[in-house]
Amino acid sequence: MAVRIGRIVLIAIGCLTQITLAHAADLKVYSTVGVKSALEELTPQLEKLSGDKIAITWGTAVMLAKRIEAGESADLLILTREALDGLAKDGKVESGTAVTFASSGTVVAIKAGASKPDISTPDAFKQTLLAAPAIAYVDPASGGATGTYMAKLLERMGIAEQMKPKTVYPPAGGNAAELVIADKAQLAIEPKPEAMAVPGIEVVGMLPGDLNSIAHFAAGIGAGTSQMPAARAALDGLRSPEARAIYEAKGLDPG
Repeated sequence: MAVRIGRIVLIAIGCLTQITLAHAADLKVYSTVGVKSALEELTPQLEKLSGDKIAITWGTAVMLAKRIEAGESADLLILTREALDGLAKDGKVESGTAVTFASSGTVVAIKAGASKPDISTPDAFKQTLLAAPAIAYVDPASGGATGTYMAKLLERMGIAEQMKPKTVYPPAGGNAAELVIADKAQLAIEPKPEAMAVPGIEVVGMLPGDLNSIAHFAAGIGAGTSQMPAARAALDGLRSPEARAIYEAKGLDPG
């Protein structure tokens, strides 16, 4: 009898161990910081839908895409549409899973309570940039979409050389608005949700006219994932009504 009970206990322990191991693996997500504030709030819901704990690696879309190209892997990729499409062409995304779920314009942000600069027209925006002691946006060298765009825009506006000595960059994966809070810059130029995520920051408005840049955010399931059901459930969760409400509250345009 004692031997039988012992065997039963061992079998039970073995079964529990297998169940634990089956659920031990987190759902590995690589996500652009462009949707960080929204995704952090949405994560508990995605974990409930997928049945797995979600482990997120943050970075710029280009930075994360390069890591995937270099051989890293993730179960779910949340990047810009451009970066995700590039990975899909190289077979790094499960066919037919890439979906665009939100977009965001580029804004000018200041410290709350500071005098609002005039950005009502392209020329007014140009004069505001020239008058600012310092401006901040993501370093183009980090692969950040806004930084790359701003470098080209300043060239287009003919003020790149004037702006070089008074342009400051946050650390890789950092937020330009944090430099405004730290009084290292007076203006931050970045996607709206990133600016809204920093306490003490006020959004002045979108870049005027045809100077504005719209970022489209998309998600897809990583090729070869062993977490397909969980990844698909999380992907569906990114397009749920609850997710749309969070996007709007965080400065993103759903869809």
